[in-house]
Amino acid sequence: MSREVRVRFAPSPTGPLHIGGVRTALYNYLLARRLGGKMLLRIEDTDQNRFVPGAEEYIQEALAWCGIQIDEDPAQGGPHAPYRQSERKPMYRQYADQLLAAGHAYYAFDTPEELDAMRERLAAAKVPNPQYNAITRGQMRNSTTLPEDEVKALLDAGAPYVIRAKIPRKEEIRFQDLIRGWVVVHSSSLDDKVLMKSDGMPTYHLANIVDDHLMGISHVIRGEEWLPSAPLHVLLYRFFGWEDTMPQFAHLPLLLRPDGTGKLSKRDGDRLGFPVFPLDWHGTDAETGEPTTATGYREAGYLPDAFVNFLAFLGWNPGTPQEIFSMDELIQAFSIERVSKSPAKFDQNKVKWFNEQYLRAKPDAELAALLLAQLADNGITDVSLGKAAQVAHLMKERVTFPQDFWREAQYFFRAPSTYDEAVVSKKWNAPVAAAFADFARRLDQAQPWSQAEIKRVLDETLAAHALKAGQVMQALRVAITGGLRGPDLMGILEALGAEETRRRIEAAVAALAGFAQAA
Repeated sequence: MSREVRVRFAPSPTGPLHIGGVRTALYNYLLARRLGGKMLLRIEDTDQNRFVPGAEEYIQEALAWCGIQIDEDPAQGGPHAPYRQSERKPMYRQYADQLLAAGHAYYAFDTPEELDAMRERLAAAKVPNPQYNAITRGQMRNSTTLPEDEVKALLDAGAPYVIRAKIPRKEEIRFQDLIRGWVVVHSSSLDDKVLMKSDGMPTYHLANIVDDHLMGISHVIRGEEWLPSAPLHVLLYRFFGWEDTMPQFAHLPLLLRPDGTGKLSKRDGDRLGFPVFPLDWHGTDAETGEPTTATGYREAGYLPDAFVNFLAFLGWNPGTPQEIFSMDELIQAFSIERVSKSPAKFDQNKVKWFNEQYLRAKPDAELAALLLAQLADNGITDVSLGKAAQVAHLMKERVTFPQDFWREAQYFFRAPSTYDEAVVSKKWNAPVAAAFADFARRLDQAQPWSQAEIKRVLDETLAAHALKAGQVMQALRVAITGGLRGPDLMGILEALGAEETRRRIEAAVAALAGFAQAA
């Protein structure tokens, strides 16, 4: 019988969720759904010193906004609850004791001063990578060097200690990564990592191995930064006798800054001129405790579908020219084997492009609702859904974000109070003003009120005044909108209606009378 596919996203609540973390969650979700499995959210809050209030809630909200559906988590529970590691603390000790009893771990009583002295000693001896390992443990205060009765006495007296993994000195550790193929590491390059801290909390290394095993995790998809820790994790599975149920590993490539100069970090947010978080964040820095704020993609006007589509392509491709994928289509197309080993450069122009495509694909009625909300924010509440949809249709090829509708299309709802002087000085004269006044009077002849009929009446008016379109169109656009921006002018006039069009032309003729006389 094949094993049930179960994946987990296991962030630490130390601040807002970085888009690299969102991508990791997305790939986990796509794989689980593609293979008919489940995804759980586990909060790895063993480092209580870096815990940030509100971070867990932020993570859950961000995943929900992206459409990543979680099957088991701290909020809804599940068969393997609790899903916060801080609430599982008593359980980890028994597994640490199991490793101690089997000789795969040991007590270390070294003080901070002794650890510093060890590092200084190794540095002075030109050791390239000073660490607490199979060689140096023999010169330190731990249960591998101290007599058994002294170890017992220290424990009975409540002496501070940590529990370290006992890494074999000469052993080749091999595992197959779903993205990178076979990974081979010699144990001499590994240090004796702390598994349980002096406060009784497990480190990531112990807690995640135990939890992944108990929760039946079949695949561990995580960032490349965890690749150096993977050999230790493979050893721990062996030490516990869990090799047969060890999950398959996949370590995702890094996300690089747009210029490729390094990893895209949380601290790059806003500094580089674009968000690196899914949602706005208002909280505290985990290290300094200082208040921090950061811009999110949601609040910047990005659509969740566009954001997810963009993230999916940061390190993965479907092997086809298709770029626009719904979540369901991503699920059907996703394969972990098509994830690249190479780092992916973040391209802000590309995510904007995705947003444009998704905006343009939305029904006019849906875009109209977005526009009406913006109009209300600007004190305009008397616009019908139909007119808003008409304007949205005209403008959706010209916007990148929903908020652009108001910025780019406000002249549909507010008549201009000023006119582009550069155009007026060149194109406005008495014959043009006379033709416009006549055009305003003839607007009722446009029946029905449509772009074709408006254009017909305009052409007839210009012919009557011996004018050509090239002589007047810029001036007419300025009279209607105040400037030269916008879609096809006939479309603008159709959306404005006959009365508003007449009103604006007459207002411009009156306001610019001085230019006509001067010309």
